Amino acid sequence: MSKTIFITGATSGFGEATARRFIADGWQVIGTGRRMDRLAKLNAEFGVKFQPACFDITDEGEMLTALAGLPPEFSEIDVLVNNAGLALGTAAAPQTKLSDWKQMIDTNVTGLVTLTHHLLEGLIARRGVIVNLSSVAAHWPYPGGNVYGGTKAFLRQFSLGLRSDLHGKGVRVTSIEPGLCESEFTLVRTGGDQEAYDRLYKGANALQPEDIANTIHWVATQPAHININSLEVMPVSQSWAGFQVHKDL
Repeated sequence: MSKTIFITGATSGFGEATARRFIADGWQVIGTGRRMDRLAKLNAEFGVKFQPACFDITDEGEMLTALAGLPPEFSEIDVLVNNAGLALGTAAAPQTKLSDWKQMIDTNVTGLVTLTHHLLEGLIARRGVIVNLSSVAAHWPYPGGNVYGGTKAFLRQFSLGLRSDLHGKGVRVTSIEPGLCESEFTLVRTGGDQEAYDRLYKGANALQPEDIANTIHWVATQPAHININSLEVMPVSQSWAGFQVHKDL
C-alpha cells in the first residue's frame, strides 16, 4: 500500500517540488493551495496519485470542507508537510502595513496550527510525521524581517512543543529551516517585482525547491526510531553579516 503525504502550498516552490519528489517514490499526495488551476494541472499530470484539495489556509470553513471531501483512499495521512506560508514586504517596522503583519500571522501561524490540530488524531493513530517549514529567519534577524521572522520562530518552537507533547506516541516532528532559496517567495514578498527577484538571486547559487524537497523526503523516510528535531539548510554562498552598531556622532 502506498503511503499518503499531505502538503500545504503545493501549487509552487517547495510544495510542488515536494509533491513531485514523493510521487516519484510511489507515494500518494494530497496537495493544497488556493489556485485550483495549478492543482488541476498536477492532477492531470499525476492522475490518481495526486489528490487536489483547494482551500485558503486562513479559512477554517474551507479547510474543513476540503478535509471532509477527501476520498477514502486518501483519508489515512502518514506525513503532514506544513509548507504554506508567505512573507509580505521588506520595509522596516514603522513603514510596514499592519494588514501585512496580520496576514503573515494568519497564514504562517493560525492557519498552520489549525490544520495541524485537525489532522493530529490521525497522525497519532498512524505514528506519522509532521514536517514544518520554518526558516533561518527563526534564528537570525535582519532588517525588514520583523513579523515574518517572528512567525518562523513561533513555528520552530511549536515544532519542539509538539515533540514534547507527543512523547511516547511515535509521532516524529521536524522543523526545517531553509536559507536563501530561489522560488516565488521573493516575488510574493516584493509584490511581483521581477527586477528585485533577479537582483537577489543573480550569481548567488541559491538553494532550489528541489533541494528542500529532497531534504523533506530524507527526513520523512528515516527509520521510525529516528527524529530529526530541526535542520537549518543554507547555500554555501550565504553566511552571516556582522552586528549593526549605531553611533551618535
